[in-house]
Amino acid sequence: MRPADFARRISRWQRRHGRHDLPWQGTRDPYAIWLAEIMLQQTQVATVVPYYRRFRARFPDLASLAAADEDDVLRLWSGLGYYSRARNLHRAARVIVERHRGTFPSTLDQIEQLPGVGRSTAAAIAGFAFGARAPILDGNVKRVLARHFLVAGFPGERAVERALWQLAESILPARAIEPYIQGLMDLGARVCTLRAPQCARCPVRATCGALVQNRVAELPTPRPRRSVPIRRIAMLVLRRGGDVLLEKRAGVGVWGGLWSLPELALADDPSGASRRYGCEIATLERLAMLRHGFTHFTLEITPLVANVGRVAPRAAAPGVIWLSIGDALGAALPVPVRKLLRALAGSATADQPALFEKAVEDLEAR
Repeated sequence: MRPADFARRISRWQRRHGRHDLPWQGTRDPYAIWLAEIMLQQTQVATVVPYYRRFRARFPDLASLAAADEDDVLRLWSGLGYYSRARNLHRAARVIVERHRGTFPSTLDQIEQLPGVGRSTAAAIAGFAFGARAPILDGNVKRVLARHFLVAGFPGERAVERALWQLAESILPARAIEPYIQGLMDLGARVCTLRAPQCARCPVRATCGALVQNRVAELPTPRPRRSVPIRRIAMLVLRRGGDVLLEKRAGVGVWGGLWSLPELALADDPSGASRRYGCEIATLERLAMLRHGFTHFTLEITPLVANVGRVAPRAAAPGVIWLSIGDALGAALPVPVRKLLRALAGSATADQPALFEKAVEDLEAR
């Protein structure tokens, strides 16, 4: 199939069968498109939509986001994961205000220089907001191209990714770029899926190399298997009446900038750790372990619930705060910390491990 025919079929399919009712569609507003594209990085559309709506309600434009406190941004992002995206979004809003006088940059190069914006994301923003002609290459598009044009090898490898970029550039249509790039993304998300692809509905099935050679299941080549390391920690739930102690994590690294529970090694003495926060432990209970998966490792968390008998004044130092569990749940929290606090709040006698474990299981099943 000629590149022009491939693009024409993708665009025609998108106009008839693609997605047209997403809250960031039907606009040329670069702020709306940029926000959506950042949220959609490594996250499914169904997950993003409610976060996007809440975010736009709180920060309707670039100026309001740039003027916001980082805690407010992270709080609205809490649960969406990959929190560096939120921090970069906030940084980029301030960069636009400071360097571009509050006007979103319109050229591909300028957009790509914004914090948190890579080549594919910049192309999508420039294409949808300004009609720029540039290829995109997100995970869905990689899968479509790898199958249709028989590109073997794990797409995360540099040589394979470079080949896919060259291919994406070579088949880019001269006109009508928006339905084409949206069509590629929609096709990968709804038809050419990773599992159980619906090849009979594909507009380019007649020329799909993987379908012709019965290789759909093997392309794109999966990531080479490797063991995922396990990291084991304890989290200290310091309770004073109905309040718990939270501390703000450093702005970089895992859960950077979020509010969390004090963290310690399993071998550490909880009493010694609590004294760093000016607390003396009256009773201590070890509860059921929580697991949380990251891209490169699995975190196993042992909660240690400590009822505090006395609190010294330094427990109110900067970066440390006492909140009721209800108020704490309104903060920007990592997902497992939120689950832990919800389980504690939902159990009438949270110091009983069996009831706590059931509460956690119920939350994780939702």
